[in-house]
Amino acid sequence: MRHFGHIAPEVRKRLFHQEPCAFTADSPARLLSAALGATLYSPATRPRLADDIVKQAGRGVVSMVLCLEDSIDDADVVAGEENLVRQFADLAARPGAEPPLLFIRVRTPGQIPDLVRRLGPAGRLLSGFVLPKFTEERGIPFLEALTAAEGAGGRRLFAMPVLESPELLYRESRMGTLEGIFRAVDKYRDRVLALRLGVTDFCSSYGLRRAPDMTAYDVQIVASVIADVVNMLGRADGTGFTVTGPVWEYFRASERMFKPQLRQSPFLQVQAAELRERLIAHAMDGLLREISLDQANGLLGKTCIHPSHVLPVHALSVVSHEEFSDAQDILRPERGGGGVLRSAYTNKMNEVKPHRAWAERTLLRAEAFGVAHEDVGFVELLAAGIPG
Repeated sequence: MRHFGHIAPEVRKRLFHQEPCAFTADSPARLLSAALGATLYSPATRPRLADDIVKQAGRGVVSMVLCLEDSIDDADVVAGEENLVRQFADLAARPGAEPPLLFIRVRTPGQIPDLVRRLGPAGRLLSGFVLPKFTEERGIPFLEALTAAEGAGGRRLFAMPVLESPELLYRESRMGTLEGIFRAVDKYRDRVLALRLGVTDFCSSYGLRRAPDMTAYDVQIVASVIADVVNMLGRADGTGFTVTGPVWEYFRASERMFKPQLRQSPFLQVQAAELRERLIAHAMDGLLREISLDQANGLLGKTCIHPSHVLPVHALSVVSHEEFSDAQDILRPERGGGGVLRSAYTNKMNEVKPHRAWAERTLLRAEAFGVAHEDVGFVELLAAGIPG
């Protein structure tokens, strides 16, 4: 699989100075954690789940979470588990099917070994589990269960803990909770692919819900938690983890509004101003601003609950030619001793030592999402990815 792999090779060639790399579920964890992109959640009870997975893979989704937790009723858990077993078997039997990275969000530690056993050979399609309401006390049993299931199944399984508990939100318990979370995930570092933020649960503790024209960063109590999570768990000194962006709750069928225009115009003739105007008019401006703020605050990737969110996340994750140029200059071997240099675009200062960690992260993102040509921006990337 690869980002933008669903669009024609000749279009990718026009878009990218460096195309996104190909990767598989067996690729190094460092690459996979950067390449998660827009992780699309789906209730595990969907009756045509295998069809949905294939469809979304064909539209550019590279990671999905099949949820047995908050997205389904308590009474439907058993039916959801049974459906997952059937749908994985269906998917595994399809010749040539290339599903995205698949994760199951469970409720209890015991579900992990039980599901791995019940999935049988179809478990080769499973990349890991999403662990809800993660704290040190609640999380360790999940990580122990995952380790045991991995040993029994003989296949690498990753964990993605969700940071969403009230203890993490409340000021009096936040630091102790973060320290405990770090101890837990550090102990199982090789199995933790990314940490996910449960901002909806944070808001719930105070009876809040952000409006479609506001981002998570406009809700100060939520912004403070994100800042502390990144501070303690997202450091660039080798101790940190990939932290993914919070879910965006609002959606419309925005892709449909572009189709007539794209049928009438060659790709590079799409009117950028008009396209952006229509996107904003259809309540996506908040999402775009939040993705940009996620990246500015050290987050990579995003939890998504609607397919229309996937393309904006991926388009804004592509590294610009200017960013790529700066990162390469900073990391040149002859710059190892430090110093300051003017950027190739002659519009900024690149200071080698302070900007090194940024440059390393930028080149990893470039590997996963590609580098746009100098004259290609977000609008062109978005327009190219919209199905005809």
